Amino acid sequence: MTLTRRTLIKASAATALTGAIAPALFAPTVARAQSAEFSYKYANNLPVTHPMNVRAQEMAAKIKAETKGRVEINIFPSSQLGGDTDMLSQLRSGAIEFFTLSPLILSTLVPNASISGIGFAFPDYASVWKAMDGDLGTYVRGQISKAGIVAMDKIWDNGFRQITTSTKPIETAADLKGLKIRVPVSPLWTSMFKAFDSAPASLNFAEVYTALQTRAVDAQENPLAIISTAKLYEVQKYCSLTNHMWDGFWFLANRRAFEKLPDDLRTIVAKNINEAGLKQRDDVFALNNNLRKELAEKGLTFNEPKVDSFRDQLRKAGFYAEWKGKYGDEAWATLEKYTGQLS
Repeated sequence: MTLTRRTLIKASAATALTGAIAPALFAPTVARAQSAEFSYKYANNLPVTHPMNVRAQEMAAKIKAETKGRVEINIFPSSQLGGDTDMLSQLRSGAIEFFTLSPLILSTLVPNASISGIGFAFPDYASVWKAMDGDLGTYVRGQISKAGIVAMDKIWDNGFRQITTSTKPIETAADLKGLKIRVPVSPLWTSMFKAFDSAPASLNFAEVYTALQTRAVDAQENPLAIISTAKLYEVQKYCSLTNHMWDGFWFLANRRAFEKLPDDLRTIVAKNINEAGLKQRDDVFALNNNLRKELAEKGLTFNEPKVDSFRDQLRKAGFYAEWKGKYGDEAWATLEKYTGQLS
């Protein structure tokens, strides 16, 4: 499947009908689930138009074909099965078999999983993939495994995160002081924005649009692809390209369910998940290259702040030193192998 701008534009135009789209795209798989020897549920928090769900649908079809119908994966997008913390609990209990989650949110269960999201650590994608496909990714997957969850080898992309606001553009770290900003339910995000003297509010993604619309918060931060597919531009005015964190999605499996698959089927499932993840990375990269223009046409005003004041404030506030102590020397040394010295 080739993901084009035209495909995404058409899909985005229909996002308002997500409740109708989701059954149309995914219900046929559910309807045939009884014929499969292994019928598993995969849940995520993103709209059906996001590259994650486009590639997941393709992935599920390939898995079914290559296993000759023995394995069927039913996809539940758009937080249909609950918020992130709810779905993580369901994954652990076996109520759902697969779930994609940001490592920063996963850190509520696996503390060191969030190390890849340290503020202003990675300058570009080349350094991200070198780390996450290398020793840093291996280290984090080992930590996840200790919690009884299997993480697939290739992390999927969420993108570099940007700050949107309804009040003012963010030019320097000083502009973040006192800002009411939504952050995911993760200690690392809260810690970073407190270091900027902001007023972070931890909310699950399903609550973000309403919180911005009602002005419960004035700002949020997400990659451009999510800002677009979740239509956050409708309730925000400014987008500051801070690239303050890189974020991804570990494709997680309930260990009991995954190991229940015979070896040959488990190999097919893992292979197709990892291949889909690599394609999704390319999709997000291409999408982000075009989205600035498209979002500007929809009313967002962009600016490009310099990062020096942000890094300086984090060092001054003791953010890097604090998290080095929390992660430990081994984890921090593995991170700095790819980022250079941070603290």
